[in-house]
Amino acid sequence: MAKIPNKLLVPSLIISLLLLLVASFFIVQSVREDEITITSNGEILVVEKQKQNETGELKAEVVTDNLNIPWEVEFLPDGSILITERPGSLVIIGKDKQRVPVEGVRHIGEGGLLGMALHPKFSSNNFVYLYLTFEENGSIGNKVERYTLKGSALSQRTVILEGIQGASNHNGGRIAFGPDGYLYIATGDAGNESLSQVPGSLNGKVLRVRDDGSIPGDNPFNSPVYSLGHRNVQGLAWDEKGNLWATEHGRSGIQSGYDELNLVQKGKNYGWPQIQGDTQQAGMERPAIHSGPSETWAPSGAAYLNGSVFFSGLRGETLYEAQIKDGKVTSLRKHFEGTYGRLRAVKVGPDGFLYFSTSNRDGRGRVRENDDILLKVKI
Repeated sequence: MAKIPNKLLVPSLIISLLLLLVASFFIVQSVREDEITITSNGEILVVEKQKQNETGELKAEVVTDNLNIPWEVEFLPDGSILITERPGSLVIIGKDKQRVPVEGVRHIGEGGLLGMALHPKFSSNNFVYLYLTFEENGSIGNKVERYTLKGSALSQRTVILEGIQGASNHNGGRIAFGPDGYLYIATGDAGNESLSQVPGSLNGKVLRVRDDGSIPGDNPFNSPVYSLGHRNVQGLAWDEKGNLWATEHGRSGIQSGYDELNLVQKGKNYGWPQIQGDTQQAGMERPAIHSGPSETWAPSGAAYLNGSVFFSGLRGETLYEAQIKDGKVTSLRKHFEGTYGRLRAVKVGPDGFLYFSTSNRDGRGRVRENDDILLKVKI
């Protein structure tokens, strides 16, 4: 075999090293251009910036505009759309747009008219449930009320659940009927993080009650409390296997980040304020996925569609898609990042479209022409 002269070997090694460095540079660059998020088991998921379909990027169309801080969306059997506006109006969008005032709403900070749910048998009983902030004797609170809705008239106001402390921040507010027929209620810690770990408090919890407000016999604490250790839950969604997923705001202020998507199970403790991110502590659950310490989603509404939990980002100004398999998040995608500003409600419509709303008029966003708006997109 011919021997390679040393004077030729050295340049060859140098060229090989240079090629390796160049290849490494492009690999590192490709990773840096994608954002990452850390799951609860320490794995790293590459975040795709935008899902592509056969025609290119997802395209959304405006359903209605000039809304005033919309918070929740529901669909009536006759095709009309209901929207709650945080200052205290129920908007009915049918042949025209009507605003129905809801009495007793205290619009303060993040509080006001928030969540809404239709009874599973709405077609026969016309029951609509509202989560609202109120003020009584100088104290701020939250409660769930039930109304009969006929046409554009609300009547037969009935308190379903009260005793939820309120504040200018961290009021939670999402409500939804689960596959079991019970009403689930997401609450915040009302700015008092110690309440999240108190089983006797309704704050910093996911609650579960019957449609009349009574307590199901299998609730874990013989109370409305279903799970505890939450900071500020604003999104609830069930997958096709009946698993409950909830979005939760992480720490705020200078130290932001650690927003969460949790797989919520009965009687479990989700750790706030003792743990966050991938921190572990006996008897406490880590999130299915979180944003990490340097990124803030400020997640709100959530909906399950085609194997993914879609959830909105307020500060993140993004529609996030967490793909789910066997109760775990396998990937995270971003849609419409920065396109429409702050996003709040997310709901699957009867037409199979995914609906989502902006929240640019809530005092924290940049108000754009005709804000706020409700959009829909085909996934």
